[in-house]
Amino acid sequence: MAATASTEQRSEGRAGSFSSSSSDTATHVGSSTVLARLGDEEKLTPPEDLEIHELEEYGGHSSNSEDDALLMEKDQDEPLKPPQPPPEPKKSSFWSSLIWMTVNTLATIGIVFTNKAIFTDPSLKLAQLSFASFHFLVTYLTLFTISRPRFAFFVPRRAAIKDILPLSIAMSLNVILPNLSLAFSSVTFYQLARILLTPTVALMNYILYRATLPRLAILSLIPACVGVGMVSYYDSLPTSNTNIKTTSSLGVIFAFLGIFASSLYTVWIASYHRKLQMSSMQLLFNQAPLSAFMLLYVIPFVDTFPESWGGVSGSKWVLIGMSGLYASLINISQFFIIAQTGPVSSTVVGHVKTCTIVGLGWVTSGRGAGDKGVGGVVVALGGIIAYSIVMLREKKKGGK
Repeated sequence: MAATASTEQRSEGRAGSFSSSSSDTATHVGSSTVLARLGDEEKLTPPEDLEIHELEEYGGHSSNSEDDALLMEKDQDEPLKPPQPPPEPKKSSFWSSLIWMTVNTLATIGIVFTNKAIFTDPSLKLAQLSFASFHFLVTYLTLFTISRPRFAFFVPRRAAIKDILPLSIAMSLNVILPNLSLAFSSVTFYQLARILLTPTVALMNYILYRATLPRLAILSLIPACVGVGMVSYYDSLPTSNTNIKTTSSLGVIFAFLGIFASSLYTVWIASYHRKLQMSSMQLLFNQAPLSAFMLLYVIPFVDTFPESWGGVSGSKWVLIGMSGLYASLINISQFFIIAQTGPVSSTVVGHVKTCTIVGLGWVTSGRGAGDKGVGGVVVALGGIIAYSIVMLREKKKGGK
């Protein structure tokens, strides 16, 4: 599973990337995608207030001149009352927020390692479009369920196919290419490479909209990029130790193609929020079924299937089902995180997920603490955390 050149756009673009295996993503499957890169740090308008808020923002009016006149006459007839203090805003439960952030973190970590385990099966490694289509279907069914009146998480709205088609294609690439990267890479490299989403989105925003970043933010992105480069180099070096998991050249290529696709999706989805006047949930509700349907026409020509589906072990089917469950949990928990937490909490959650996935990926890769790639990991994480701190401070200054 949203248009400044800041960390708020990562999302983890993640509005439509919730169903991918990236911890980014709104961004998001999401996704998560994609809400996300969108989802992690930008607080969207609550769904129930969206239409009124957007009508006012785009020049609509909540009353007409006749209504105003009647109100004025009524005010003149009634005695003036002393001004009442504004009602205190409804405070969200700390424990509720903590629970949903925990669910989102565990589901995001779970989907990365579950998908990696699925892709280790050679018979499933190249069935990426089928896997993505399955995730889009799960995402749509999840959104359809939580949009029903009984739950009413958001109000579904329809968009014309011709309007949503480019975004659906971008969302498909935003899921498929990173998953291919995960299939041919170590988990550590896969997750660290996603850090490059932030400088790539910033560059795209500058080229397209001349949007600039604070000087300190730009400087903090330099070590983030250098760190990813160091990990890319050391992680792709051949090794005689068969217990050490490395990244192939294909993994590096798919990673950078995925970063470009995810960045484009992140920038696009911000403009689609304004163009279609929809929330991230509403956009994803339209994108997911269209993306799943489109892929059906391509799957027979691209995917490589197992010689016999009966030959796929029962444990792999369980993992596929768990991957779909994690995608649903990411979508649902992301909704509550956006509604109940601010940018600081979302940023912290995003970094906790990244650091945890990188740490667990390093442990399971068979590499030791003395490996040269450790320096790249530290530099990359330090750079992106410093960037987040700078942007949060700038946002706080702008809010004064």
